[in-house]
Amino acid sequence: MKTAKEIAMLSAFVATLIGGQFVLSAISGVEIVTVLAVSFFFYFGVLRGGVVATAFSLLRCLLFGFFPTVVALYLIYYNLLALIFGLLGKAFARKINVKKLTVIVAVSLVCTVAFTMLDNAITIVFYSFTKTMAKAYISASLITMIPQLVCVFATVSLLFYPLYKVYKTIKI
Repeated sequence: MKTAKEIAMLSAFVATLIGGQFVLSAISGVEIVTVLAVSFFFYFGVLRGGVVATAFSLLRCLLFGFFPTVVALYLIYYNLLALIFGLLGKAFARKINVKKLTVIVAVSLVCTVAFTMLDNAITIVFYSFTKTMAKAYISASLITMIPQLVCVFATVSLLFYPLYKVYKTIKI
């Protein structure tokens, strides 16, 4: 972090992620955090993305509670997302076209599936679920994942590029 302006920008973005999650938290499977995060990580890179991912993962607990499995899930997942999309942004020279956007959407969908699978693994191990409980938990999470995948497909397809353009206007 080099300047107060950069710290303020990162803080404002963390607040935007938390606000976006809060506003849609009552609707299962509907979220805007993925498109906000991946577009930010893509444009601003791994380092800034990691700072935002860590701050978001910890500060969101002030609204939603400190649950060990969720804290672990978010710290792992969002930092990996920052790494993946920060590197993807670097590989794409932070430029977008239809082919690149298609890759971004596909990677976002794969990451969304990975989020659900990671949640399943962490929760099942942490709470020592029986096989029956684990099957029920996984079944419920897979049902929730379907609308989430549709939502991620729609939001990343439609909002990634406009968000990318907004980030391009930010001068640090």
